Amino acid sequence: METLSISKQDIAAITAAEVKDLATRLEQDNYTNAFAGLNDWHLLRAIAFQRPELVEPYVYLLDLDPYDEV
Repeated sequence: METLSISKQDIAAITAAEVKDLATRLEQDNYTNAFAGLNDWHLLRAIAFQRPELVEPYVYLLDLDPYDEV
């Protein structure tokens, strides 16, 4: 199992096109194992908290509640 490690610098460098590709993978849900999909979900979630403007069109993939995290 591969551990996901995301730094603030990594997220700062992510482009809108990369977020779109990430969201497309999540929408297609065609992963070889559950952990690969979960890693993508956690990455999108981390981006949402640090750069919400990039994730706004794909927030439905996260199913976040307003009180989820501060």
